[in-house]
Order: sequence, then C-alpha cells, then structure tokens
Amino acid sequence: MNDMTSGAAGQRDTVEDLRTILSPRGVALVGATDDVSKFGGRALRYLLRHGFEGGIYPINPSRTEVLGLPCFPSIAAIGKTVDVALLLVPGRHLLSAVEECGAAGLRGAIVVTSDFAEAGAEGARRQEELVAAGRRAGVRLIGPNCLGFVNPARKLALSSSVALAVDRLPCGAIGMVSQSGSVMASMLSHAYDDGSGFSVCATVGNQADIDACDFIDYFAEDPATRVVCAYLEGVTDGARLIASASRCRAAGKPLLIVKSGRTAAGAAIAQSHTASLAGSYEVLEAVCRRHSAVLLDDPENMIKTAEFLAAYGVPRTDGIAALTPSGGTAAITGDRISAAGLRLAEPNASTVAKLRAIFGTTRHVNPLDVGGMPADKMMEAAVRPIEIFAADPDVGTIAVAIATSPALEKKAAEWSQAAEHCSKPVMFVVTPGSVLDPVRKVLRDHGRPYCNTMDQAIAVLRASAAATTGEGADVPVRPTDMPHPVEAARALQPGRLLEPEAKLLLSAAGIPVTREMVARDVDAAVEFAETLGGPVVLKIVSREIVHKSDIGGVKVGLGGEGAVRAGWDGIMASVATHAPEAKLEGLLVQEMAGAATEMIVGARWDPQFGPTVLVGMGGVQVELIRDVRIALAPLSPGQAADLVRTLRLWPLLDGYRGRPKADMEALCDALACLSWLVADLDGRLTDIEINPLFVREAGKGVLAVDARGVLA
Repeated sequence: MNDMTSGAAGQRDTVEDLRTILSPRGVALVGATDDVSKFGGRALRYLLRHGFEGGIYPINPSRTEVLGLPCFPSIAAIGKTVDVALLLVPGRHLLSAVEECGAAGLRGAIVVTSDFAEAGAEGARRQEELVAAGRRAGVRLIGPNCLGFVNPARKLALSSSVALAVDRLPCGAIGMVSQSGSVMASMLSHAYDDGSGFSVCATVGNQADIDACDFIDYFAEDPATRVVCAYLEGVTDGARLIASASRCRAAGKPLLIVKSGRTAAGAAIAQSHTASLAGSYEVLEAVCRRHSAVLLDDPENMIKTAEFLAAYGVPRTDGIAALTPSGGTAAITGDRISAAGLRLAEPNASTVAKLRAIFGTTRHVNPLDVGGMPADKMMEAAVRPIEIFAADPDVGTIAVAIATSPALEKKAAEWSQAAEHCSKPVMFVVTPGSVLDPVRKVLRDHGRPYCNTMDQAIAVLRASAAATTGEGADVPVRPTDMPHPVEAARALQPGRLLEPEAKLLLSAAGIPVTREMVARDVDAAVEFAETLGGPVVLKIVSREIVHKSDIGGVKVGLGGEGAVRAGWDGIMASVATHAPEAKLEGLLVQEMAGAATEMIVGARWDPQFGPTVLVGMGGVQVELIRDVRIALAPLSPGQAADLVRTLRLWPLLDGYRGRPKADMEALCDALACLSWLVADLDGRLTDIEINPLFVREAGKGVLAVDARGVLA
C-alpha cells in the first residue's frame, strides 16, 4: 500500500485524487481500437454504450478515427481537459505512457496490463519501476493487473469487462472495491439482475499504488455510498485496514468484507493471482469483530447483504419476526433461523393480541402462517402483520418467506408498499423457482431487495445482525498494578524458549505457574521432588523437542524416590530411541497439580495486525476439539470474559449439569495479563502458549502447567 505521501495527510490526498479519477471531466483510452475482441475495443464501446457525458479521447498513433470518434496520436495532442487514462498497452510501453500522462497533467491512470508482481520477482521489479515512474510524473495508478472501475451515476464504464454488455449500469448506494476483476464483473451482473447497484465499483489488482483501503476511505466520505464492500485476496498493512474500518464506523456505514485465502488452497491461489500474502483468517475475524466490520465467505452474499443494508440501514435489535403464506414454510423458516444461531423475537402481549384478533388463538405467532384465510380477509391477513411486528420493540427485522399461494403478485406489491413505509427492515425470500419470477419482478420494480434461497437469506440475516454487534474499538488502559515483563524478556536469548524460560515470562506478567526446577541428573531430581513433597511430573527440557509427550518425554504422578528414578530412566530411554540427536538441558521436575478444567491460552504477534490472544478448551485434544477464539490484544478482563463466553464449550466452565463453576475471574485475569505481555514486547514475542492452563473451581485460581514460546 503505497500512498505518494505518508500518514493521514497521504490518505487525505489519495481520497482527493480518487474524487477526480472516479468523476473525470475527460478520459483517454491509450490503445483504443475498433476490434471489440481486444480490451481497447471493448472499453471504448462500453464508454459509448453507457453514454458517458465527459470527453472521450481514443489514443492510437496508427489511427485517425475509432468507432466514429477522432483518434489522437498521443495524449498531448488532445488539447482538452483529461483527468484519467485507461492504459491498454503492452508492458514495454507503460513507462512512457505514464510519463506522457504526467506531462499532460492527468491525475490518474488505470493499468490493465498484467505480468507484474503476480508473475514473480522480475515482475515485481518492473512493478516498482512503474510506481516510481508514476510518482515522478505525479500520476496516481490503479492496478496493474486490474479491470478498471465503473461509476454508474456518471454513466462511466472505464473497464473492458464483458459484464458491461448490458443496457444500463446498475446504479445504487453500494461502494465496492475488489482485488479481482472477475469478482467485480460477477457482482455487477448480479446487481443488474436484482435491480440494485453501485455508487462506484472498482478493481485494484496488485494495488501497487492506490489500494483497497484508499477506496474504503473514499467510500467512507462519499455521500452517494451507504454501504461499503471489499473483496480482498490479501492484507499487506493491517493498521491501514483497521483505520479504514474505523472511518466507516465513524461515518455510520457498514463495511462488508470477503477475503479469500481462508484455506491453504485458497491462500496459494491468492498468492499467485495478485502477489498478496493471505494472512490468518481467524485474526481477520477478530479484527472485524473489534472494529464492527462484517466478514462473509461469499461475494454474492456480501452484495445481497449490502443491498439489504443500503435499503433499510442496520437493524436496531437482533430479534427476527417471520411470516409466510405457508404452514410448512413457517416451520422450516423457524428451524433455519434458530439453527443458524439467530434469535426469533419474542412478541409482547400487545403484538400477540393484535395477531390473534386476525388469526385466532391456534396459530403460532412467530413464525406466523398468514395463509389459508377467507378471500375477503386474505390481503389484510397477509400484509397487516408487517405493521404489527414493526411496532414490537423486540423485533429488529421482519422476514417474509414467499411460498406459492393465491394472488402472490398482488401480495408482493402490498408487501413491498408495507416494507417501504415500515420502521423495521423487511427481508424477502422467494424460494420457489421460475414460476415466481413475476413476483421477483414486482419486488425489483418496487426497489425491494430479496433472496432466492433460505441459505442466502440466513447469510444476509446473520451478516446484518453482525453489523449491529461490533465489540467496539476501545483499547483498554494498562492497569497501573500490572507487572512489566520487559526486563524479564531482555534476559532471554532469541529463538525457541525452554519451558522454564517461557514460564519466567509468564510469571513476570503476573500469571501463576507451577513450582519446578531443571535437574541435570537424577539425584538432583530426587532431592527436589522430596522438597516439593507429593507426586511430581518429569519432562524433557530441550529446544529441539516441541511435543514432549509424543516421544514419551513426560512422566506424571511420580511419588517417592523409586518412582522418580524409574521415570528418569524411562524418559532417557525414550529420547535415545526417538530423538537421539536432540540436545537435552536436563529434566524439569514439576509439582503435580490437582484436577481442573484444562484450557489453552496463547498470544501471538501477527505480522499484519500485531498482538493477538487465543483462548480455548485445551489439553492434548485441542487440535481435535478446535474450540478456540482469537482476539486483538490487549484485552481488559471484561473483554476477556466476553471472549471466553463465545466458546462452544463455555457451559462446561459455567456449571453445566452440576459441575462446579470455574474460576472465571482468575482465567480472565490471566488472559488479560497474557494480552498485555505480547503487546508490551511489541513484536519481540513471536508467540507464547500455555497448554494446559489449569482453571480450578471458583475462588481457587489458575495455574500454568505447560508453556512454550518464541522470541524474535
């Protein structure tokens, strides 16, 4: 992400540049041609088709006319105001084309040409040269390896995408930026079909100069944009993304994000496609929660959610009321909403009384079956519940699941009118096939967003609910009595930490650890075991062995001299068999802690977003259970408690079926201390993990039983 200047001033300048680039007075197409099989031919034809009212200037030194327009040999020959150029030329001509743009006073250039950083080291070098040329010339670059942008309100299609071969540009209030040209094209097509649209829809490709965050900043300030969407293949500057998300939040505009690279396969494709490093998806989820952005896994669902939010705004509460003209659909709708973890509203007594006055006392109120009514009451029964539900304070969204029934087109028109004047968002779901296309047309004609499947509707409802429940971006103040672990870290060497070294850091951060010592020989182990009194644990101490139990490097419950000596001999024999080359520092003799709930608590310095923490159900089954949550660090104990309560197995800590309640206060204090540890060390602590952290009954504390870490 390369602003021509740095910091907030650079971002301010880039937003100003984008205002000019996205609403230019004149555009030049360098490489224009009559041949619509080529980028230059298609781009010019789309400009003409959609009626851009600014100046259109084809550039091709071998032509005097292209598609009926005068063609110029160079930008300098135009002699009129031009703000942006679409560069559709081979890579070898790009540097001179950018220099020509600068000499003619253009503000920006869109570089469609590929084979830059996404193609390897040589391409990356040429990309750096291109950006340097733009900076010298004072020209901002979008791309390379991009597909341009579309500004429907200006009737401007500065792109060669075949998705633009339609009779109109889909104009609306959604601002979208995409690293993929194909994804942008698909979303344009969906918006055209659905009757929704964009304020601006842009691609950034390799984002060598102007990047996705610059567009998000622009959309946050753009009065024509109500919802911001971003398709990302990589995040190279986490702090910039966080700052951009904060701008959207301050502007009251939902930010929706789809990021590829969630799996190893997706990450590999993203890397080869735009030379972007796909970061930790779980960390990005934490970033979005903290900064009130919404992370989705499908671009079409992102646009459907954006349509819904642009039409209605963010729901004020999470309760959902559903109605449908089908009893079976009502049952399915209730099941799907509940199974998705969404909340069916609980209508108050007034709402129930009004609905029963229409439908009698036998029908379930939510979801509500509005079908099967006498002909003279059919329309009132179908439409009146929207008004009734809208008046209920527990209802945030009303879902209308449209199933086959009589007079559907008339009902759809009435529902649309009711939704337009409703004080709550109304989600329409049209699940039947083409037989209900006339109903879809009615909804489109009334400007009502709709979904075609219950899966899609659930995704939109979930994302809309998430837009209402961000954690908030407040960073906790460091408690004055919290220990400072920086001095303890200075005494340690970089690299993988031994368990006692990791626990030294934990103890310095205020986290209780087991009593233990490193014994160099069996006699020392026996002596310290006697000092501890009671059963002990023996463990390998080696920088080269991470998973000690996998090679028989842990012995537990050793009581008495004979057991300690036998345990020592057993571990040494296992090491000789399974890791003969490993260097041992000795064996750790550790107190045997009592039974407790085993948790995993960790912290990591993420290369994109900085300090993060993790909490989950721990022990040897941690990778099997995979019940963990990640958050940005640091955390307050209260934020730590909120995080712990989102675990699937949280009820086990909260006294499930008569179990003793765990010491939540001590657990959350430990998680907060760990979060400050990784934040205080500011990148030096690459990661640290406590597994298990024993969490005892309420009032009895926690104990770090095993730990490992890495210092940069």
